[in-house]
Amino acid sequence: MEFDKEKIDEMVLALLYLTSFEEPKGFYRAWKSHDWEVLSRLHEKGFISDPKSKAKSVTLSEEGFELSKKLFVKYFQVT
Repeated sequence: MEFDKEKIDEMVLALLYLTSFEEPKGFYRAWKSHDWEVLSRLHEKGFISDPKSKAKSVTLSEEGFELSKKLFVKYFQVT
């Protein structure tokens, strides 16, 4: 079965917003408990830090955080 990788990337980025938390220095991190291939693609697009680290979370870039918030609202907001 074929999957739309762009849609999958959007959904995972939206879910990263759900698990994001602000660090004292003003940047956002999110738990990286998602598919590694998707996380690697999001890193290649510049939305998150390299997931291949010992940390249990990734840092969202400013652009990645804003987009994750927009996607979260798009997919999960109750109207």
